[in-house]
Amino acid sequence: SQQIQFADDMQEFTKFPTKTGRRSLSRSISQSSTDSYSSAASYTDSSDDEVSPREKQQTNSKGSSNFCVKNIKQAEFGRREIEIAEQDMSALISLRKRAQGEKPLAGAKIVGCTHITAQTAVSGCLSGGLGWDTSCSPGKNLISSEWVKARSVVQKRVAVFAWKGESEDDFWWCIDRCVNVDGWQANMILDDGGDLTHWVYKKYPSVFKKIRGIVEESVTGVHRLYQLSKAGKLCVPAMNVNDSVTKQKFDNLYCCRESILDGLKRTTDVMFGGKQVVVCGYGEVGKGCCAALKALGAIVYVTEIDPICALQACMDGFRVVKLSEVIRQVDVVITCTGNKNVVTREHLDRMKNSCIVCNMGHSNTEIDVTSLRTPELTWERVRSQVDHVIWPDGKRVVLLAEGRLLNLSCSTVPTFVLSITATTQALALIELYNAPEGRYKQDVYLLPKKMDEYVASLHLPSFDAHLTELTDDQAKYLGLNKNGPFKPNYY
Repeated sequence: SQQIQFADDMQEFTKFPTKTGRRSLSRSISQSSTDSYSSAASYTDSSDDEVSPREKQQTNSKGSSNFCVKNIKQAEFGRREIEIAEQDMSALISLRKRAQGEKPLAGAKIVGCTHITAQTAVSGCLSGGLGWDTSCSPGKNLISSEWVKARSVVQKRVAVFAWKGESEDDFWWCIDRCVNVDGWQANMILDDGGDLTHWVYKKYPSVFKKIRGIVEESVTGVHRLYQLSKAGKLCVPAMNVNDSVTKQKFDNLYCCRESILDGLKRTTDVMFGGKQVVVCGYGEVGKGCCAALKALGAIVYVTEIDPICALQACMDGFRVVKLSEVIRQVDVVITCTGNKNVVTREHLDRMKNSCIVCNMGHSNTEIDVTSLRTPELTWERVRSQVDHVIWPDGKRVVLLAEGRLLNLSCSTVPTFVLSITATTQALALIELYNAPEGRYKQDVYLLPKKMDEYVASLHLPSFDAHLTELTDDQAKYLGLNKNGPFKPNYY
């Protein structure tokens, strides 16, 4: 099989200027927000909810009790869903096969914090084949934990601390249990949102003495890393996966283009034809949402702060407006900005009856949900992840997932797209872990296009796609290497 050489063949990651502005976010968890649509839900029983998983004593099939999930006995159901996900994650499996001989992550002890889904379970289980220590590696939960999958990962001797319905206190407890382990200390961090990195800085700063690097995939976490770098407090190298092409152009765009409709349909049964929808933000996520809604006949408005993104929206046929100009007439409001307080109480007060409000950005800061928890408003739970917020005059606003991520809370996300992101993360871990001392300073780095193109090439066989090869003369004319990279680093 083809051998992979990461540190030697790939150009050094391009350092991203730390002065570039990033939007800040925070993340919090509530029990109702952690309910998620999953086929696993049908396998639960009421006894699971009577006792907190933190108070249970459980042992997996390997005899280990280093995990915390609701009921390890139901791991078989999770295994079946993971097997389904594996069918559409062939690139990650291919990467494992190509690198199996050299074990590029041999000796790596990875602690992580990410969404527990069938797809991330595949990533955790398969990447163990790259050599990392999976006996005590990432275990965690965010708002969309599909806990039956978590149980199956536990059976693979990955220490998972996650369950459906955990509180914010439980969330931080789970992170602490992953970091503070007797006889085991992580040397790599895999984060999604910066919560794990924040916790280590706050509670266990000495851990960074052995950490070789951080791999971060979200806009929130990347923003926090740039803040640390700018303040001179980032003490290890960090890889910005979020701004890689294989994350931005695929996970953010194509994933949201499909999952926005899935989440809205599952929760509200809404018909989109003729509906007026305002999408706040026309970045990659906003572009995906707008394309899907337009295809189903919705009348779509866009709000933007960036004149370039606004012009793109205009050229794509959308009317760019201020939210206040259309808030009284729209049927659906979708936030995709990554910012805070995009939809305020003033906007919510002016919405029409039965207006649907949801978030496709990141975390739970885009919609000012806190302002709705006042005595004069009544909250009515209609179904899982669907609340009617009722005003004194009888007006109802339909709030989905309490303002948290719609697709991860209320539906599923396409496995194939997550395969692209997971493969990119794996390669970033390999590069950071194997890089010679001094190659990467205590700063934030972008993925090189060579790595992005390699990730893309691993997924092309799924479509039976055949790349055209440049002739020597053509390559010389373009000033390119025949084997790439074909795009500049700023692309």
